[in-house]
Amino acid sequence: MAGETTGAPEAPDVIAQLIEAAPALAGVPYDVARGQVVFFPTREEYLRVAAALKAASFVMCSDLTAVDYLRHLDRPLPPAVAGERFEVVCGLLSIERRQRVRLRVQVPESDPSCATLFYLWPGSEAMEREAYDMFGIRFLEHPDLTRILMPEDWEGHPLRKDYSVGRVPVQFKDAPGPR
Repeated sequence: MAGETTGAPEAPDVIAQLIEAAPALAGVPYDVARGQVVFFPTREEYLRVAAALKAASFVMCSDLTAVDYLRHLDRPLPPAVAGERFEVVCGLLSIERRQRVRLRVQVPESDPSCATLFYLWPGSEAMEREAYDMFGIRFLEHPDLTRILMPEDWEGHPLRKDYSVGRVPVQFKDAPGPR
């Protein structure tokens, strides 16, 4: 069931045009935030919706990241969307339409996984690896889901809200001692 828009007056026209160009968007909850259409596909719909948007001229995956809403499960979402701890956020760009679209996918803490967009947009490879490294979200069928920022033997995922803040002592070469 589609959500109500809270954005600009022309938003319903834009959404109708998008649904006409990409019928897979019909029934996917949406909103408009800061003038940008935001769709909320389920994890099961994510890949199908992304492929439909690519076919509708959204040829660039401009960004992909994750968010940990550990203490904000009650954040504002369209009525048909149940908030989960994690969210994968993907920004798509259509140069032909001069338009951006955002996808926000709810990812449960009990199974932090989501489909990979690598086979649609190969440039998403490093962005998905970063989300995996920092948040622990696995991207299914990703060709090289390994750490990209932290050492391979690092335990945990530093951007999770419940990650313990530790201290790593730093030694500087030729640093003057205490005076």
